[in-house]
Amino acid sequence: MTIQRRALAALPAVLAAPALAQETWPARAVTLVVPWAPGGSTDTLSRLLAQRVSADTGQQILVDNRPGASGTVGHLSVARARPDGYTLLIGTNSTYAMAPHLLDNIPYDNDRAFAPLGLLAYTPQYMCVHPALPVRDVAGLIAHARANPGRLSYSSSGAGSSAHLAVELFNAMAGIEMLHVPYRGGAPALQALMTNEVQFSAVDAVSALEPMRANAVRAIAVSARERHASAPNVPTVRESSLSEFECSTDFALFGPAGLPDAVATRINAAFAAALRAPEVRQRLDAMAIIPVAGAPGDFAAYQQRESAKWGGIIRARNIRPG
Repeated sequence: MTIQRRALAALPAVLAAPALAQETWPARAVTLVVPWAPGGSTDTLSRLLAQRVSADTGQQILVDNRPGASGTVGHLSVARARPDGYTLLIGTNSTYAMAPHLLDNIPYDNDRAFAPLGLLAYTPQYMCVHPALPVRDVAGLIAHARANPGRLSYSSSGAGSSAHLAVELFNAMAGIEMLHVPYRGGAPALQALMTNEVQFSAVDAVSALEPMRANAVRAIAVSARERHASAPNVPTVRESSLSEFECSTDFALFGPAGLPDAVATRINAAFAAALRAPEVRQRLDAMAIIPVAGAPGDFAAYQQRESAKWGGIIRARNIRPG
């Protein structure tokens, strides 16, 4: 998959607000829905961007956390909103590409309910082992798993989570099996690895860096296409025999379907400008989040490829949500 792909929906303007409203967006406060609880990486990114867009436009961008049902509660609230540019959504690939294949009876059409406005940023995952495990690279982990069938376990933030699916993708491509041990969130999943309750985990970079530096976990690879500046000596999984492996946590911007082109263009430009601001880039660097500031054109196709990729893994591995 290619990370730096971006999109802007081109939809009929029959539901458009008056032309004057299109030209002056935002003329009033904007609600930015986050489909997760406060405190996580999506929430932190959303608040950082909301603050900057508010300063740039002179209108408040209000973050509205609506967690529940693997992110679909927040998505539903935006699917039902008026397509005028005043209700937006920051979703992740776990909600726009994974949840539709994991959950039955989602109360919206994931392919038609939203206007995709572009990829904002992504963060890679570090493939980490407990230091007691005699493994220092991907080839060593695969060899160890094959020599010790049924004896390696891995943690995740829950059944069906992006961390769970990342390891299942790894297992499928490597031809190995590790026992999945789900926890209620990323923090306890990481703690389980640090205490050797499990031997392996795919950990978002923002959470992995500190224990990596403290030698509490050993990173054997990074999941993205390229090495990450925060740990340049850690190779990518692709540099091993798994040359097609790639995954990350992606953050994308959406509005309700029917959003007029002129409004969509202004929204895209406002968030792209925020991502380019030096103080925003500095904060994102500290969180190991890589800004993309996607230009219009490619996000819809990228979303379709991500959906097909994870849908295939979910079906092949018979993954169900916890």
